[in-house]
Amino acid sequence: MKTLIIYTSQTGFTKKYAGWIAGRMKADLIELKDARKKDAAFFDEYQAIAYGGWAIAGKVAKVKWFLDKAADWRGKRLAVFCVGASPNESPVIEEALHNMLSVEQRAYIRAFYCQGGLNYEKMKLPSKLAMKMFASIMKRKKKVTEDEKNMAEMISASYDISDFEYIEPIVLYLENEG
Repeated sequence: MKTLIIYTSQTGFTKKYAGWIAGRMKADLIELKDARKKDAAFFDEYQAIAYGGWAIAGKVAKVKWFLDKAADWRGKRLAVFCVGASPNESPVIEEALHNMLSVEQRAYIRAFYCQGGLNYEKMKLPSKLAMKMFASIMKRKKKVTEDEKNMAEMISASYDISDFEYIEPIVLYLENEG
C-alpha cells in the first residue's frame, strides 16, 4: 500500500515520529509546507495518508489543511497523529483526540497521540513564554494535586519521552486494508 506521511514540527518531536512511521512503512515523507504546494493529482497515487502535528492547548497544529483535504480522500486510509508533552496515559488525551474530529470525520479518519516532550531551546518565543508561565503558575498554586505538582516539575525544563513503540497503532491502522 502506497502511503504518504505529511507533518509539521516546531521542535523536532513530530518530525521524529513522522520519520519513524515513514521508515517503518517505507512510506513517502513530506513537510506540510511542501504538501500545500502540491496539486490534487499528487495525492491520487496514495492509498493511505497520515498527517502529524504537535499538540497545543488540546488541538493539533495546522490540522485544518489536512481535515479540509480529507473530505476528498474518503476512499483512503486516513490518520491524524499529534505529538505532545503529556505522557500517553494522561486523561486529557482521549478527550482531545475525540474533540479533534467531527462525528462525520471519525467515520473515515482515526486520531492518535504520541508522547514526545519539550525542547525549550527549539521552541518559538511565544510558546516558550506560555509554557514557562504555565509552569510558574502551577508551582505557585496553593491547592495543588499530586498530578499538577508532577506536571509543573516535568514542564519546568526540556525533556524527551518519545518512544518508537508509540508508532505501532498508527502503522497497524494504516496498513490494515480491510
